[in-house]
Amino acid sequence: MTCGITCVDNLLNRSFFKLGLIVGRHPGYFLIVPVLLSLLCITGYQQIKYEIDPEYLFSPIYGEGKTERNIVEEFFKVNYTHRFNVGRITRPGRFGRLIVIPKDGDNNMLRAVVFKELRILDEIVQNVTAVWEDQTYSYGDICAMWMDHCFSNNILNLDYIIDEVEQKTLNLTFPIMFNPVTVETLVFPVYFGGTVVEDDFIISTPSLQLVYFVTADTKIQDAKGAAWEDAFLDAMGHAEDSGMFKHIAVARFASRTLDHELEKNTRTVVPFFSTTFIIMCLFSIITCMMSDWVRSKPWLGLLGNFSAVMATASAFGVVIYMGVDFIGINLAAPFLMIGIGIDDTFVMLAAWRRTSVKLSVPERMAHTLSEAAVSITITSVTDMVSFWIGIFSPFPSIRIFCIYSSVAVCFTFLWHLTFFSSCMAFAGYCEQKNIHSILCIKVLPVSKAITEQRSKVYHIMCTGGIDPADPDNPIDNREHIIMAFFRDNVAAILNKGWVKFFVVLIFALYLAGAGYGVTTIKEGLERRKLSRADSYSVVFFDMEDFYFREFPYRIQVVITGAYNYSDPVIQKQVENLTRNLENSSYISDPLYTESWIRSFLSYVSRNNEYLNVSIDTEPSFIATLKELWLYPSNPFSLDVKFNEDESQIIASRFLIQAVNVSDTNSEKDMVKLLRKICNESPLNASVFHPYFVFFDQFELVRPVSLQNMIVGAIIMMIISFIFIPNFLCSLWVAFSIISIEAGVVGYMALWDVNLDSISMINLIMCIGFSVDFTAHICYAYMASKAKHPDGKVRECLYSLGLPIIQGASSTILGVAALILADSYIFLVFFKMVFLVIFFGAMHGIFLLPVLLSLFGPGSCTSYKDEDEIKMSKVEKAFPLPYCIPHPQLVMNETMYNGKAFKNTVFKGYGDEKDLGIGTSGEDSSESSSSQSQRRRAAEDENTRRRYEEGWRRSHHQITSQSQFAPQQLDLYGYDAERAWHRQRQEGNRRAAHDDAKRNQHDDRTRKQDDRSRGVRKMSPSERPVRSHSTHALQPARIPQRSSSHHNLQHKYVAEMRFP
Repeated sequence: MTCGITCVDNLLNRSFFKLGLIVGRHPGYFLIVPVLLSLLCITGYQQIKYEIDPEYLFSPIYGEGKTERNIVEEFFKVNYTHRFNVGRITRPGRFGRLIVIPKDGDNNMLRAVVFKELRILDEIVQNVTAVWEDQTYSYGDICAMWMDHCFSNNILNLDYIIDEVEQKTLNLTFPIMFNPVTVETLVFPVYFGGTVVEDDFIISTPSLQLVYFVTADTKIQDAKGAAWEDAFLDAMGHAEDSGMFKHIAVARFASRTLDHELEKNTRTVVPFFSTTFIIMCLFSIITCMMSDWVRSKPWLGLLGNFSAVMATASAFGVVIYMGVDFIGINLAAPFLMIGIGIDDTFVMLAAWRRTSVKLSVPERMAHTLSEAAVSITITSVTDMVSFWIGIFSPFPSIRIFCIYSSVAVCFTFLWHLTFFSSCMAFAGYCEQKNIHSILCIKVLPVSKAITEQRSKVYHIMCTGGIDPADPDNPIDNREHIIMAFFRDNVAAILNKGWVKFFVVLIFALYLAGAGYGVTTIKEGLERRKLSRADSYSVVFFDMEDFYFREFPYRIQVVITGAYNYSDPVIQKQVENLTRNLENSSYISDPLYTESWIRSFLSYVSRNNEYLNVSIDTEPSFIATLKELWLYPSNPFSLDVKFNEDESQIIASRFLIQAVNVSDTNSEKDMVKLLRKICNESPLNASVFHPYFVFFDQFELVRPVSLQNMIVGAIIMMIISFIFIPNFLCSLWVAFSIISIEAGVVGYMALWDVNLDSISMINLIMCIGFSVDFTAHICYAYMASKAKHPDGKVRECLYSLGLPIIQGASSTILGVAALILADSYIFLVFFKMVFLVIFFGAMHGIFLLPVLLSLFGPGSCTSYKDEDEIKMSKVEKAFPLPYCIPHPQLVMNETMYNGKAFKNTVFKGYGDEKDLGIGTSGEDSSESSSSQSQRRRAAEDENTRRRYEEGWRRSHHQITSQSQFAPQQLDLYGYDAERAWHRQRQEGNRRAAHDDAKRNQHDDRTRKQDDRSRGVRKMSPSERPVRSHSTHALQPARIPQRSSSHHNLQHKYVAEMRFP
């Protein structure tokens, strides 16, 4: 099933092999240069520009709401200083808002004691003073005005008649009533929430709201308004916390509240950096340790964290130099980068441990980087590509986060290849000298400690490494317990039929739960979720949702274009548009509609006989409209826009009232329905409310998320096919991505996470994370040489079970501290990263091995049981072979043909003494004997060199494989047998060639000696027979095929030196 596109893998292997040689030879440069670059990059923090505007961050860049707002502001610009009307604003502006409820047990605000405290509350607000650039001012100095009067809450004037209302001698009519004392129009739905009404009379009201607007026409006014808001929030907080009021409870809110909350979120998560770093350091130190104190690498685990932190800090500094705004959500990236960096650390350390301890440090570094090249590269590339997908998101918050994160992933990759690799090289030199990994003193290997009878404490705390004289001693090379556990226990359980059925059943239930979660998902980022859970704003939002959802939004309908409003056709079209909107399920009845044309036409129609005016022509219509209806004190004068000579109406608007909008889904449906009605109208109409800018995310978040997931899955499949040239493997990777993403989307909804811009960031990020584990397992299974699916399962779990657990644990630990931040934004990061890592690990360890064994290659073919294969003579001679993943396979200290192997490397094939058979008379002399010894020594040296060269070639073939493509184990010894035959034939050919040359040289030498001594030439029958080497007297033994789970090619043959 493998395609021939291996150029990428080969190129990476060769490139990283050369890089490893350079790092191993000159580690100091690769240690110092990244540190200096980090110090240079972090100077970019001096130019940091912090962005906290929630509208800019969490609304689409090119949303319809912003387009509609531009239309409204083009024709109807808000005038805060002279003609301010709260229902006709286009931006939130600067304001303070209070929701008041009773707290004395009586759930009715219409009481004299309550209104007395409301007056005190209003007086406090009016007297709040703020300071800006040495200027002190109060609300009255900067308040928004209507016709030279401050915007006020006229509902407080009910205190003139509140005694009669409380005694039930005066009834309040709902929804509108004229105050009999002040002759003001009171619109109760604007101020009262949760009102109980019977027969259009108000029985009780449990809540009341007060709003205070300040001017914001210029930047100076806006800055002064922001300072007043801070003073307002402090004063209201003090009044509430001090218990000033006995009968009312107050919740406060201002336009800067969300800005403050985003800042608090940022400050909240910063202290957990140190906690996370300590946890990750402890975890990496512990997991990088072994019982062998020389091969343990605890300090490398610590330096892996330092490498990730340096890389992230450097990346952020570079991006800040590029002029990209910094946002609070970016602070979640370092937690992720530490997890990614530790994953790369584990991969590189695993590759190091698989290299031969007999190699030099530069060679081991070359093999390490060559093996880890594809694994580190594919995870880094998939993570970077997933973040690059997010850069094209319509939400600025996602764009900014993905820019910072993608550069951080790239820097983490580079810093691990340079800084961390140099640290590994230094650790390798220490290991080569048998230096204790913590105490930094030279220690003895276990085998020597036993021979020298060292103390038990020394055995436990100060042994490790290998004996250079006996590097293959099994006492110094032990199998990793956890890796063996995955092979012998986990794989054995998964290979049982009933377990496979159970795993598939669990997977079906998993998909069913995910499908149910998808049906319950909510869309949109609620404002309360931008605040901390203990924030005062959460109380305000909860009160607002509970009491003021019946009449939440005053919506503007704008008609642009030079229409002739005197034309009955145009009048009918406007009326039809108004009625269609009023008849929709989210708009109240005509009582709450403010339409200048409807009220004007009704007024003229009712009073035409007294007015004696004409509105049949456009000039007369405009003249009458200006004279009778658009006088300055009438709010309708804000709803008609004339051209420059005021001869034609070029824009108009009317207001409608939203009703019963209970949640974000209702808000999305309402906006969608209203825009549809306007689009179907023959008029050029649009609807607008300042919050529609935020509601646009509800419309875009689902299609954008779906588009990102589909594009991401396709790109990840292409990338996996490039790095892992196996089409079937790529399909399984795509299946895993879809399955994991479906699970994350479904279960995040069940875990109270909405589909919004925050969760969209995580969904984009999860595309890259979902590839890591599944791609490794798929390719390990496909690349296995085992014939039976059970054997393939054992091999892939043996190779990758432990790295998956380590990688999953490190990533989850890296984001675990975000739980303590008590912020929805960072809590969503933890929940979704946990889901994708947990589901990815479960897919990799349990689901994919089972599905591949059931539906993968070879699943429909019957095989003999591998356990029935007879044990070979080699295995009988060595009944307990040590099978370890690093650094090589060695034999036990057993006897073979009566000869001990202890403390020797090249003596497994027989003794070195001459058996004394067929010796010649010439060789019996002293000179001939010494020549024979020299020849035998030369032959032994040539043989030794040939076997060492063969071992190096065999070892290079294995260690030059990429980490992502795990070593292909020769379970049955076929490769070992073929390699042995090739090696022996080559050796025999070279030996015959060398013997022929040596015989010719000896004949010429003897002839010269005979001539010099006058010796007669002997006949062939008289010549003595030359003795043969001991090797020729022993039959050549072919290594037997083994049912072991390890390749014997360079283990039994090359190491044990069978002739």
